[in-house]
Amino acid sequence: MTRPAPTHRLRLVTCLLLGMLAAGPLHAAAGMQAVVQDPYLELRTGPGRGFPVAQVVDQGAEVSLLRRRTDWIKVRGANGVEGWAHRSQLERTLTTDGEPLALPGPAPESRTAHRWEVGLATGDLDGASVVGAGAAYLVTPSLVVRADVAQLLGNASNGWLGTVGVAHVFMPQWRVSPFVGIGGGALRIEPKATLVQPEDRSDTIAYAGIGLRGYLTDRFMLQAEYREFVVFTSRDDNEEIDEWTVSFAYFF
Repeated sequence: MTRPAPTHRLRLVTCLLLGMLAAGPLHAAAGMQAVVQDPYLELRTGPGRGFPVAQVVDQGAEVSLLRRRTDWIKVRGANGVEGWAHRSQLERTLTTDGEPLALPGPAPESRTAHRWEVGLATGDLDGASVVGAGAAYLVTPSLVVRADVAQLLGNASNGWLGTVGVAHVFMPQWRVSPFVGIGGGALRIEPKATLVQPEDRSDTIAYAGIGLRGYLTDRFMLQAEYREFVVFTSRDDNEEIDEWTVSFAYFF
């Protein structure tokens, strides 16, 4: 089923896509104005709780939203002081018209409140192109039961791959979360016609995988995953193959 395939290109695309997710929509909140409703608004020196609080903005003061990085927004006070505030605090502010501030981008609660995910995937399995679809059910925000089916398109043969497995998401509340998974299934290889027609082959498989999932909006996510398969062949000669995929999913 193998064919020359630039798998490094898929890996590069995966890194670029997830890098864009990690960086977040930097300018999505630019130009918005807010009025602080909490007793004070903490401003940190960087976009994370590991950065120290350098300034505070008092209740009733106006701030300008400059840019966003994941769940942190850089703001500027009326006195010119700048710093990073967490989304949760800014969601408790009001606009200058007295309306609740609506921040663009996926809200943190949408990442853990849904139960179902369905999506489409593309990638590379041992040199063959992968086109697939999948569905997942979240038992908890961290525990995912999933099923996937994919068609394999190679130069010498085509095939089908079906898997069922479980995945553990380490930080489901994060906008970009790492995960690991294990599972099993079946692999069917259908060689293309030659002078001597070889037999079709069906084998049992098991896999272990690792990946990243990132939320694009309150309903869509992007996921990149690497899986290493063990193929339990009927020839008592097990094979190891690997797979890279990028998938686009809708969750509800």
